[in-house]
Amino acid sequence: MEISTPGRICLFGEHQDYLGLPVISMAISLRVSLYGKKRRDRKIVIHKPDLRETETFSLDNLEYTHNRDYFKSGIIICQREGLSFANGFECTIKSQIPAQAGTSSSSAIVVSWINFLAQSADIPPKWSKEKMGELAYLAESVEFRESGGIMDQYTTAFGGLLYIKPEPSASLQKIDTKLGNFVLGDSCEPKNTLYILKKCKYSRLKIFDKILSYIPSFNLHTTGFEIPLSYLNDQEQNLFNATIKNRDLLEKGLIELRKEKIDHRHFGELLNQGHQILRDKLKISTNKIDSMLSAALDAGAYGGKINGSGGGGCMFAYTPKNSEAVASAIESVGGRAYIIGKDEGTKILSK
Repeated sequence: MEISTPGRICLFGEHQDYLGLPVISMAISLRVSLYGKKRRDRKIVIHKPDLRETETFSLDNLEYTHNRDYFKSGIIICQREGLSFANGFECTIKSQIPAQAGTSSSSAIVVSWINFLAQSADIPPKWSKEKMGELAYLAESVEFRESGGIMDQYTTAFGGLLYIKPEPSASLQKIDTKLGNFVLGDSCEPKNTLYILKKCKYSRLKIFDKILSYIPSFNLHTTGFEIPLSYLNDQEQNLFNATIKNRDLLEKGLIELRKEKIDHRHFGELLNQGHQILRDKLKISTNKIDSMLSAALDAGAYGGKINGSGGGGCMFAYTPKNSEAVASAIESVGGRAYIIGKDEGTKILSK
């Protein structure tokens, strides 16, 4: 059996979904492939040729042995849903998605694994893509108490261009619009995703708690810049204002993307505004990412932003024209460039 699942980029709402705020994300044409078959014993063998690693364990011992033990957690989550597995599996995973670079390579793998397990169970369930995204989120984030939101798992499972609202319960709306190409640029700079997520998440949650103690009617979804903030220090005020700007920018992006005829240059400028918030207020960009974005804009990109948690990893540029020139410009300043487009969600290529 072969399962294929895309990576993703976040157009609007970066660092917002784990606060319960909406995001607009897009599945991309760089994908993970999982090839698997049943074994005669109860062993699970996962070959990872990209990493030159092989992971082996038994269905009879699913105790976690390290953080982010996702292959075991995926099985456990499926078992909690009532699935059983009489036999083990042997799988090989190959990926086109830059690893640990903000494009959801790990989520694409977990979604692929959940999809494979669903097809290979003793009694296969008929799960929707949304259901597989939900279970992947449980296996990847909830099970290990990680700080991320639902965007990665739901986007890679469902595919396409999505408006995702995490609250009051997860809801997905597909956005049907014709976007041009993007160029993804990998800075090849290592990043500490969990550290950045915790820093950006918990510092703001403390700010919101402080605001609530002064203004009980505060609502992160609706409150604007009109509330007094004198009880917050300068850094706290900057983080609060950045969150509200980011929230409101998404609404502008949503209006543009829902138009029958999108203004591609205005859309690109909105992406630039998003990057400015992430760079100047949340401070998650790097000098190299900024130089890659500058090179992309100089080469004809309409706009762009850092992608993912930040502190390294990837950026992307919107390039309805000049994709090749923008890719070359990104590589000229040390990035690794990929021309990408919107793509479908997780799917079975062969059984």
